Amino acid sequence: MRKLRTIEMKRLSVDEFREARKLPLVAVLDDVRSLYNVGSVFRSCDAFRVEAVYLCGITACPPNAEIHKTALGGENSVEWKYFKQTEEAVRELQRNGYFVYCIEQVEGSTKLQDLNLTCGARHEERYAVVFGNEVRGVKQTVVDLSDGCLEIPQFGTKHSLNVSVAAGIVIWEFAKGLKLE
Repeated sequence: MRKLRTIEMKRLSVDEFREARKLPLVAVLDDVRSLYNVGSVFRSCDAFRVEAVYLCGITACPPNAEIHKTALGGENSVEWKYFKQTEEAVRELQRNGYFVYCIEQVEGSTKLQDLNLTCGARHEERYAVVFGNEVRGVKQTVVDLSDGCLEIPQFGTKHSLNVSVAAGIVIWEFAKGLKLE
């Protein structure tokens, strides 16, 4: 086996990315304080052609050198929008026909492995996933507004994941389920 060179990977340019069909998914960051986490989420969203990132509350916005350090340009390819309050972002998404999941441990949550995306290859459904603050998680008021909650099962002594790690796992599950190619 030989490692591929970057030029052999046939990556999209930023302009091609913007024109390409997107995964019908919006990642929402609810008061994420680490600029490196924000950048990492942008990078994962670029990798899976996620439609947009919504930055809410204290979450920093591009352009920012620390975001760029981990996003590596993903902040330039993926559309983004800022909301002062996450609740406002959730309401807008729901008005526009998105099914909004919070990624949170709650009573009655759906385990990520049990997620059933009904649209398959039709892409008629649109989804948003809300990721919370590194310490407090998703605000209860946002959980109350959401259409459902997804939980990433964990089996060790810790009961949480870094927000950018959680985003990568969840976005990958949506990419598998929605089969964007």
